[in-house]
Amino acid sequence: MKFGIIAAGEGSRLLNEGIHIPKPLVPVNGISMVRRLIYVFTNCGADEIYVIINSTSGLTSNYLHELKNTVNVPIRIIEKTTVSSLHSFYEIVRTVNDDKFCVTTVDTIFKEEEFYCMIKSFIGGNEDGVMGVTSYVDDEKPLFISTDKIMYINGFYDSATDNTEFVSGGIYCLTRKSIPTLERCIGNGVSHMRNFQRCLIEDGLRLKAYPFTKILDVDHAGDIEKAELFLKGEYR
Repeated sequence: MKFGIIAAGEGSRLLNEGIHIPKPLVPVNGISMVRRLIYVFTNCGADEIYVIINSTSGLTSNYLHELKNTVNVPIRIIEKTTVSSLHSFYEIVRTVNDDKFCVTTVDTIFKEEEFYCMIKSFIGGNEDGVMGVTSYVDDEKPLFISTDKIMYINGFYDSATDNTEFVSGGIYCLTRKSIPTLERCIGNGVSHMRNFQRCLIEDGLRLKAYPFTKILDVDHAGDIEKAELFLKGEYR
């Protein structure tokens, strides 16, 4: 199975708050966020790992080209400036030649053991997709998710409702059945991952929610310490 990392954003909020290194290289407990994901994916048995970065991010490019020589899994680096995370997702997926794949954002922080169980469930299941979700809200603009009683997703919402127990965690496991929907969204000018996910539901794909105890994003300088404490089991 192949994995992808969306790391093409500019990290402007971190920069404005005094973090003067590219977001993928920000260390959490002494290891850069992009390196951590590569190690997690490797431990999950990845065949290949694709990383998309901004074409102007020379530091990240140099870092990844050095890193790729130190790991046993092939790392494919895509250097392209995109207009949205959905377009970055598209650039990864159009390159991946595999029936099942998993893509995450670079600043998604989760417990490795929970991620491993999600991947195992996805590989062994027959769903068209599995999305990492959490009931813990740690996002400025969360995407709320409603499910049926057996955790199949039936709606994505910008605001909470009585039926939205979970929010999206930025972890997307999909099969190639999703690609026609993705290509149509790109062709129609859709520019947000959440709208693509809504289109997957509209097209009748069976998406299952996989709950994590917590999933955090590193968008602000203060999120770094929070992520470190979480991974150490000290953040409640």
